[in-house]
Amino acid sequence: MIGMTELAAEKARKMMRENEISPESGYGIRIGVESGGCSGLNYVLDIVDGADDNDRIFEHHGIKVYCDPRSYLYLNGTEIDYQDTGLDGGFAFNNPNAKRSCGCGTSFAV
Repeated sequence: MIGMTELAAEKARKMMRENEISPESGYGIRIGVESGGCSGLNYVLDIVDGADDNDRIFEHHGIKVYCDPRSYLYLNGTEIDYQDTGLDGGFAFNNPNAKRSCGCGTSFAV
């Protein structure tokens, strides 16, 4: 399961509306991982127009969250949050699988 706080869903909805995208039209947030960063894996978050084949699909507070099977191995149990902390603000990943992460919170290792 991948979760999303109400604040993160609110910010995702705002981000979509600013780009003239309706969350009700099937658009959602794709989260995943890619190689790189200080700790080995980077978090990825994008607005997409629907699920790909074999995606895990979750819905929280009216926002669809899509995750590919490979990324799900690393992200199962993760909760997407939003932190409004000035320069370091943005989406945050509370990932119970991460054994260590970099100082900026955008990369991790398992």
